Amino acid sequence: MKAVVYERYGPPDVLQLKEVDKPSPKDDEVLVKVHAASVNHTDWYLVTGEPFVARLWSGLLKPKNTIPGGDIAGRVEAVGVNVKQFQPGDEVFGDKAGCGWGGFAEYVCVPENELALKPASITFEEAAAVPQAAVSALQGLRDEGQIQPGRKVLINGASGGVGTFAVQIAKSFRAEVTGVCSTRKLDMVRSIGADQVIDYTQEDFTKSGQRYDLILATGGYHPISDYKCALSPKGIYVMIGGSTAQKMQAFLLGPWISMTGSKKLGSLKGKPNQEDLVFMSDLLEDGKVVPVIDRCYPLSEVAEAFRYFGEGQSQGKVVITVEHNS
Repeated sequence: MKAVVYERYGPPDVLQLKEVDKPSPKDDEVLVKVHAASVNHTDWYLVTGEPFVARLWSGLLKPKNTIPGGDIAGRVEAVGVNVKQFQPGDEVFGDKAGCGWGGFAEYVCVPENELALKPASITFEEAAAVPQAAVSALQGLRDEGQIQPGRKVLINGASGGVGTFAVQIAKSFRAEVTGVCSTRKLDMVRSIGADQVIDYTQEDFTKSGQRYDLILATGGYHPISDYKCALSPKGIYVMIGGSTAQKMQAFLLGPWISMTGSKKLGSLKGKPNQEDLVFMSDLLEDGKVVPVIDRCYPLSEVAEAFRYFGEGQSQGKVVITVEHNS
């Protein structure tokens, strides 16, 4: 089969399309014929080896797993002897980030508890855009952020992969949502349901005087003290993405600030799970969440997809399509 392989850390050019052995499912695994995958920040860290701390789980000197790719969507080709939930022909989607990666390939083996049935109403490309970004947004809003109807929620980085899902998921919880993004992305963020939008090139939301019950930071940079000032008295700040400095402040200072006051500040400690995939599947089936896809690239152009993703200008997700000759 064809797969995208890399043997050393570096820029997107280290990614090469090669012929490799087709995998066989273990007893509790499903062999998926991949029709689409998507690019996430975790894939970027995996390939570039940056920031260096990422190598603690991906391999210190060289990558442990040579085929990147977490998010996948496709059709079940075969199942292991202990698999109960799926059968050949089922259309599925899921996240391989926690179990060996390998999604940028024609076939991949996935533990059955990392998959869910793909909603019939969406395409493979749309399904592949969902797992990491949408589940992160869901867990950040619901589990860490304790979102409730009527709460004032701000999504910083509302036009990105996680952000576009966060806006729509927050609206499904009947929250009042403000999205922060750049000028050219304002209309898109409005179109997916944001009640208000803020152009960060024209206005700093942390200095507007407006207070929010929940802030989900998926991009950009503000000192954690600025986020604290923008929260209501019992507000919650959850960091999912952004600059390295922002991540370190949320990880190191957030718990201390939370212990010394009524406001809670910290970072998402989520992980992939089947239950949340099914939850997202229901929202997708009901049309409450619609994946935003910026561009699609064929498997042979994964390096170019990574270059575009690395520019940080995409609206929503960058998706990889996988064509099969038979």
